[in-house]
Amino acid sequence: MQLADESGSTDNSNYTTQILNLGRQAGLDHVGVASAEVLVRARQAINERKSQDLHNQMQFTFRNPERSTDPTKTLPSAKSVIVGAFSYSSSSSNFSNQSATKEIDLSARVAKYVWSDYYVQLRESLGKVAQKLKSDGHRAVVLADDNAIVDREVAYQAGLGWFGKNSNLLISGAGSYFVLGCIITSADLAVATQPVEDGCGACRRCIDNCPTEAIVAPGVIDANKCLAWLLQKPGVFDRNFRVALGDRIYGCDDCQEVCPPTVRYEKKSAGSNVSITSKKPKAWVSVAKILTSDDASLLAEFGVWYISDRDPKWLRRNALIILGNIGDASNGIVIDLMKRYLRHPDAMLRAHAVWAAARLGLNDLIDKNDVDELVRAELAVLPSVK
Repeated sequence: MQLADESGSTDNSNYTTQILNLGRQAGLDHVGVASAEVLVRARQAINERKSQDLHNQMQFTFRNPERSTDPTKTLPSAKSVIVGAFSYSSSSSNFSNQSATKEIDLSARVAKYVWSDYYVQLRESLGKVAQKLKSDGHRAVVLADDNAIVDREVAYQAGLGWFGKNSNLLISGAGSYFVLGCIITSADLAVATQPVEDGCGACRRCIDNCPTEAIVAPGVIDANKCLAWLLQKPGVFDRNFRVALGDRIYGCDDCQEVCPPTVRYEKKSAGSNVSITSKKPKAWVSVAKILTSDDASLLAEFGVWYISDRDPKWLRRNALIILGNIGDASNGIVIDLMKRYLRHPDAMLRAHAVWAAARLGLNDLIDKNDVDELVRAELAVLPSVK
């Protein structure tokens, strides 16, 4: 319980320390506290991005800035926000480089943050802290991967790290390979007094190494160009970035893979998060399997990913682009997949199959008389496909 001094005021410093220690004991790598005041910086940034159309229909915390930047919209009695960071770096999870190697040739790359469902452990850890708060008479709401809170800004306010030029939160000595979650609580806790100073300096490796030049200014991402968002966005995949997509099926780690603080931490010895080491990381997935599995099977295997409207055709769309980028036109499996999707009943998938087939030089398989407007649009630019 919180203690009161002789004047009757609450000694929240000791209680805060107790809560933060519990968070670490529960498995959080880093934990801090911010006030439950409106996240003014984040709200301003969101509104600016939306006014400039840099969000490109992305929803999540952009959907309702008034809510996602005000903890009291979730819990009216909120006074503090606890934020926890759970590492998914190779060193922290004991995933060796060898365990994440590609096993088959025709495979697609998965971003590191979804190699495993790290949010399960994060929620469990936060849940233990929330339970303690509730048992002490406080209200507490756990939010992890939730559009109700801009967790990176809370983490910044709580003194966990600074914003890198790639807009990720960078934790001193540990980099950015973390998933973040919050507990909004009515407990009046001691908050961080000042944020962490910028540690990027003149470094711009993330900006220079973004495959689509999506980092248009330090800390500013143009979602119109960001592969991580384009892979989730429904509809026709922007032709300008299909080649740049390469073999990525979900997410893009490029701006983190070149970040010095993150790279340095990756090279450290294994950490303590042993609870997830028994599972083999899903670092690569079979393109052919995605293109031949039924809906139920795809949702069962990839349901933890964000898939628009829970419709696996967007996975298939992405897989077709990858097939066009990495496929071998002389490979029987590739040819069979192309034939299958060039005659697929879904015009969206046929259209992307046309692009993939043309990129592989398999133009003779394409039905040039397809009347669907999506397919006609792809046929119209066939000569420009390289």
